[in-house]
Amino acid sequence: MFTGIVQGTRSVTAVEELEGGRRLRIQLDNLAGGLKRGASVAVNGSCLTTVHIEDGWAEFDVIAETLRCTNLGSLWIGDRVNIERSVKVGDEIGGHHVSGHIDGIGILREIRNSPNNREIVMSHDVQWQHLRIPKGWIAINGASLTIVEVGEDWFSVALIPVTLSQTILGTAKVGDALNLEFDHTVKIIVQTVKAVLQHQSLLPDPANHTG
Repeated sequence: MFTGIVQGTRSVTAVEELEGGRRLRIQLDNLAGGLKRGASVAVNGSCLTTVHIEDGWAEFDVIAETLRCTNLGSLWIGDRVNIERSVKVGDEIGGHHVSGHIDGIGILREIRNSPNNREIVMSHDVQWQHLRIPKGWIAINGASLTIVEVGEDWFSVALIPVTLSQTILGTAKVGDALNLEFDHTVKIIVQTVKAVLQHQSLLPDPANHTG
């Protein structure tokens, strides 16, 4: 589990294409402290398993399904990524309960700048329109943010200076593809309501029962 509080950005230093996936090497530096093989690390918000650690860097295997629904397939040597280590028992939960399971990719549609603030507008597949709630949370490239406005296929979030400086969202450009993870609680509620409504639609109408 993660909190959506990005601990820093780090560089991709090697990329190896594998059958059915790829392997990323990331120079974690001080964020590698205590990291063990098999531990989880959020890379641009996607939960990856550490397969090798050495001299402050770590390698992660990215399978085909993760490549399909995230932006990790477009990463190359020199690219910066958001990094968050998994939560430990007793850690402060300063953000939200983020799973690291990316729902899909959104496209940065617009950037609105104002003094000490920036608002970005994200486009997304219309299938996710019921998963966004104004003042609810969403994780973008692993950074837990509060939704400001919503439209049919877009939403906006506000970024404060610390988010701009601590994450790669500060250098994101219009047209960039960013990983989206929607609020897990909202997803459960929406799926439950859909299942109930579908079940009710399959029940016979008592008004038409002739006995």
